[in-house]
Amino acid sequence: MFKGFRDFIAQGNVIDLAVAVVIGSAFTAIVNAVVASVITPLVGLFFEADATGEFGPKLTNIYGHEVTFPLGDLLSAVIAFLAVALVVYFVFVLPMNKWKERQTARQPAVVEVIAPTETELLVEIRDLLRENSSAR
Repeated sequence: MFKGFRDFIAQGNVIDLAVAVVIGSAFTAIVNAVVASVITPLVGLFFEADATGEFGPKLTNIYGHEVTFPLGDLLSAVIAFLAVALVVYFVFVLPMNKWKERQTARQPAVVEVIAPTETELLVEIRDLLRENSSAR
């Protein structure tokens, strides 16, 4: 019973699903805090923030109003995603791949038996028939 459960958990699909859930829920608060307190101010060093706190290139529209393209938010989101993916890879994916490699190494090597071809079987039958007919 437990062996079947262990095999089920060790399947790649279950691990992939677990990693996706972890990315989506457990690290969200941590990543948001890191982005808000570290990455956004770092990106703000390169771009001037407007009154709403958004930073990025500013252009004037046809009515004379300034429009800000909030590229800082995009850059912060990309960096946050890469940080989460890096943590998930080193905490979950890499150890699981190493574990699977060790499990595979523990299992005895499977020796593939090559079945004789149809022609080889027919030759054997012919030879046996000749032996039997000459022995009489």
